[in-house]
Amino acid sequence: MNRERKRGYDHRAVLALGGNLGHRLETLQAALDALVDTPALEVVAVSPVYETEPFGGPPDSADAMDLSDQPNFYNAVVLVATDLTPLTLLDRALAIEQALHRRREERWSARTIDVDIIAYDSLVTHNNRLTVPHPRAHERAFVLVPWHDVEPDAKLPGWGPVSALLEALKPINGVKRRDDLSLQL
Repeated sequence: MNRERKRGYDHRAVLALGGNLGHRLETLQAALDALVDTPALEVVAVSPVYETEPFGGPPDSADAMDLSDQPNFYNAVVLVATDLTPLTLLDRALAIEQALHRRREERWSARTIDVDIIAYDSLVTHNNRLTVPHPRAHERAFVLVPWHDVEPDAKLPGWGPVSALLEALKPINGVKRRDDLSLQL
């Protein structure tokens, strides 16, 4: 779903929403609603909803986990225009997660919601609070597929065109578009 930009915000960000606990669609909608209600931020586009298999850790590493006992995720990507700084946007994302009962007990565990900053303008930065672009976005079809839906010409800073990143991930398994579900602005 696209909307024309109404305000003259100077920055553009890509946010990924996902969750696999509770009422998944309602939680994604609540996160989107919270973004819509955020001062100095306008939601420009929302991807279709995707159902995706749980994913945890690099597949060929000691950090890889068996997540087969977790429920599937619902995922979507939101494009925003904003005057928020990257760290202020991160604080807002974390506040939305907290309001929607996100618990951070174990890495890659099941969760009610994730609100991740995937990209912020063409910024490439890493500090103790924020890494942009998201450090694993280039290998996550559950982010790239919905992003490509709403912005076919998108480029992930430092990595290149989203379309090329998707091509490198083929075959893409475990990412299913759910046309029977949608998020509303």
